Amino acid sequence: MMSRKRGIGLVVIVAIICSALSSLLTIAIVRNSIGVSNSGTTNSEIVVNDSGKTQNVYHAVTEKAMPSVVGITTTTISTNNRFAIPTQSEGVGTGVVVDANGYILTNSHVVSDGEANTVNVLFNDGTTSEGKVAWYDAQLDLAIVKVDKTGLTPAEFGDSDEVRTGDISVAIGNPLGLDLQRSVTQGIISGLDRTIETEQGTMTGLIQTDASINSGNSGGPLLNQNGQVIGINTAKASQGEGLGFAIPINTAKPIVESIINSGTYDKVTLGIKGADVSTYESATNQSLGVDAGVYVAEVIDDSAAKTAGVQVGDVIVKLGDTNLTGMSDLTKSLYTYSSGDSTKVVVYRGGKEVTLNVKF
Repeated sequence: MMSRKRGIGLVVIVAIICSALSSLLTIAIVRNSIGVSNSGTTNSEIVVNDSGKTQNVYHAVTEKAMPSVVGITTTTISTNNRFAIPTQSEGVGTGVVVDANGYILTNSHVVSDGEANTVNVLFNDGTTSEGKVAWYDAQLDLAIVKVDKTGLTPAEFGDSDEVRTGDISVAIGNPLGLDLQRSVTQGIISGLDRTIETEQGTMTGLIQTDASINSGNSGGPLLNQNGQVIGINTAKASQGEGLGFAIPINTAKPIVESIINSGTYDKVTLGIKGADVSTYESATNQSLGVDAGVYVAEVIDDSAAKTAGVQVGDVIVKLGDTNLTGMSDLTKSLYTYSSGDSTKVVVYRGGKEVTLNVKF
């Protein structure tokens, strides 16, 4: 039987992130650089910046990133109740400015997966603007809000592929609502490439941190020691302390770039309807002979999958170089391809692996 990378089996509440503070670390900062003192040598204490003030790493990160962090409040009308009576709910989250002309990155669940009736954005200078959801993906739990405002301060993106366990992490957001807006917490990167189960489904490839964050911090930035965004905070473990998770920023980069440049993002599709192997086996009490992957329940006519030879009953275990644990992995992997691209898809069929060529 084929092996799979197992998730950590945590029950997670989406929209809440970890709540444990780690001990304070200090690193030298000169002007806007980190790790070098005025003499050019590494210093583990505080140093003097251009303004003549002493700073530690957290001062510098906060000063750099704070103008790019926004509060997001929403109202959503729903009739999901016994008597189908319209009810209004209010939500509070966080976002990060990614373009000077009014584009803001946040979580999909912060804007009720595109169903929010009103979206208001509170900026660092105290002003507010009405926003509209320009794009969202509930499976990725990412969304982009657009406001009619220019001259904003965009955050600097880091490279989440370069993040290592033990790195400093800093989070800024609105824990428990706007009364505690723009709270700053610190910790370390506790783990990488985590898989968790949420109310919305399986999320994979997440960054784990112990920076203290709570309800309302969702959609806010996870920052490195250089004040660069390395992740978007999305969830915490409900039964543990210091177990928070963020979506790597590299996942969002091509989406953000496309929407800023063209106003839209066209995701390629494989053309299948399916389910996680674990979900299918649990529902049918049948073994598929493989630990992880995507069970193909339907292949859409005239799709990339149909042309490639994918069949109902196949289990897709790999797309390109990415091993798939389930639908979340497949969805995320498709964001790395554009129309016209080709790659290989590996399926488990009849007790063996079959490699197919797919063109999107």
